[in-house]
Amino acid sequence: MAPMTPQNGPASALEFPTAFPIKVMGRRTDDFAQAIVEVVLRHAPDFDAGTLEMRASRAGNYLSVTATITATSREQLDALYRELTSHPRVSMVL
Repeated sequence: MAPMTPQNGPASALEFPTAFPIKVMGRRTDDFAQAIVEVVLRHAPDFDAGTLEMRASRAGNYLSVTATITATSREQLDALYRELTSHPRVSMVL
């Protein structure tokens, strides 16, 4: 059985701080990448937007962006995922 945290949940396999890539996919629009950067910066203010990796789908209709942040806690990652997955322009977060 996995160790439990004080909040009575399973312990994270991650050790913090750690470099953590987050891939976000959505419809390709002129401001999609900027919208994602704004969300990421709210949760990881030290994120360097110049390191954002972007890749268009084969047909060019979708864009995936990968932001590698310095994650400091599981709570930070959970909050970031929640905001990204609820964003109207986001189709998927990995």
